[in-house]
Amino acid sequence: MNTVQAGTGEDLEAELQRLFEARNRKDMAPTITALLDVRNRYPGNARVLYEVGGAYDTAGEEETAAGFYEQALALGLEGDVLRRCYLQYGSTLRLLGRGEESLAVFDRARQAFPGSVSLGVFEALSLHAAGKANAALAALLVLLAENVSSEDLHRYLPALHGNAEYLASLDDDDGDDGGDAAAARRG
Repeated sequence: MNTVQAGTGEDLEAELQRLFEARNRKDMAPTITALLDVRNRYPGNARVLYEVGGAYDTAGEEETAAGFYEQALALGLEGDVLRRCYLQYGSTLRLLGRGEESLAVFDRARQAFPGSVSLGVFEALSLHAAGKANAALAALLVLLAENVSSEDLHRYLPALHGNAEYLASLDDDDGDDGGDAAAARRG
């Protein structure tokens, strides 16, 4: 039967690594074919489903990729693979015009991985795509303030945070910052 899992986890990791090293991002068909074969040998393996989704994503087949990401998440991923799946799935949903779903995925992802800069960057892209340009810029300002070490920038960290709060308030329902943000923006 084709669905019997073959080999060990180390065998699978080595095989996946070989496939990634051989892939041509401009022609993903051979990689997709190879990964589908791996999926047939490892049915129900969340990691393999995630990798198949990623290959379809790279090939520009976002609709197909989304289905594989959903299956992988439903089966359960852990650690960095879960973080990467959240990022790729959220980004794919954005590209498919499913902005609110994308933001919901990034919300779950940021709760699970609050310190992830890459999640923050792609969440900002989804905020922008959802018409929340001020919140997107605010999110990027916070990422900049919290992750870029620069003596020149250090003295302006309160101003960056103040500007971020103000910008985020503009995309809120009432947009009323009570005047406090203006003082914070001045630094």
